[in-house]
Amino acid sequence: MLCSSGDFQYNLRMISIGVIGCGQWGPNHIRVFSQLAGSRVLMCADLDQKRLAAMAALYPQIQTTNNYQDILKNPAIDAVVVALPTNVHFKITQEALLAGKHVLCEKPLSLVAEECLTLKDLAAQKGKLLMVGHIFVFNHGIMKLRQYIQSGELGQVHYAHSERTNLGPFRYDVNALWDLAPHDISIFNYLFDSAPVSVSARGHKCLGGNLEDLAFATLDYPPNVMVNIHVSWLDPKKVRQITIVGDHKMVTLDDLDIEGPIKLYDKHVEKTAVYYATYGEFQLLSREGSITIPKIGINEPLKNQAQYFLDCIVHQKLPVLSDAQKAYEVVHTLAAIQESVNRKGELVKLCPSP
Repeated sequence: MLCSSGDFQYNLRMISIGVIGCGQWGPNHIRVFSQLAGSRVLMCADLDQKRLAAMAALYPQIQTTNNYQDILKNPAIDAVVVALPTNVHFKITQEALLAGKHVLCEKPLSLVAEECLTLKDLAAQKGKLLMVGHIFVFNHGIMKLRQYIQSGELGQVHYAHSERTNLGPFRYDVNALWDLAPHDISIFNYLFDSAPVSVSARGHKCLGGNLEDLAFATLDYPPNVMVNIHVSWLDPKKVRQITIVGDHKMVTLDDLDIEGPIKLYDKHVEKTAVYYATYGEFQLLSREGSITIPKIGINEPLKNQAQYFLDCIVHQKLPVLSDAQKAYEVVHTLAAIQESVNRKGELVKLCPSP
């Protein structure tokens, strides 16, 4: 598959982009697609005139509008980026596909798993590319973790855990689980080449609102890997960390550590037989070796993601790293986790993906 190794190819054909939403992520998409040699941003849309004025000041060549339909009706635009609140992702993405545009939609693709499949079928019917912004599968550090797992260097993976916390930013359309956990679920689905088979979770509304401010979720991956995810808007430190424990080696990723984000630990536990006169038993002994800090090239995952999107359009390839099927698996898992939260931690089994 094109770009699966992290070697994002150069694009010869110019793709014209329209960006819908100029809030938190929209301006970043405008910047990246304006910088890449294979694309240009023709239009951007937002209801906030101040945001549009700011984009016009930075990019005077880009046409601004407060009506996203102007982008969908523009025949010069090949592809649309949807960077809006989650509750309108399905609606706007559907309209964009019906208008004959390729679509890159921010995560999650929808709040309802089945709607992801509806959009998948629609994109296929229209012969258009549909991709979701699971940005961390384009992160070189995450790619390195996947290499460690697939090469067998870690041995059999026992468990993994991630922490994604900060004090804010607070949202009012979705809770902390739906805001933050899509990243971690997409990461672990990518690392283990599978969706989880069951989940359990607890959440808490610390600030007295209608939305959970934090959640702890446990996901069971085949064949026997336990994953724990901690997400929170209510924490004193911004943390973006992953730990994976194997029976040969262990590895950590700190995405905020620019100098050495990955540390590979030559640590494991051995069972050593101890024989007595009448019976045998074993002892657990810890083995500690060196710590390796591999060099991870400086990269911007958002730019890698954008280049992958462009390359898939040009070469008419499905974006299998983050397509609508991957989006369905993430949203299906999120819905199961939310169900478990609502049931105070009850185990919820997931049906196999269609």
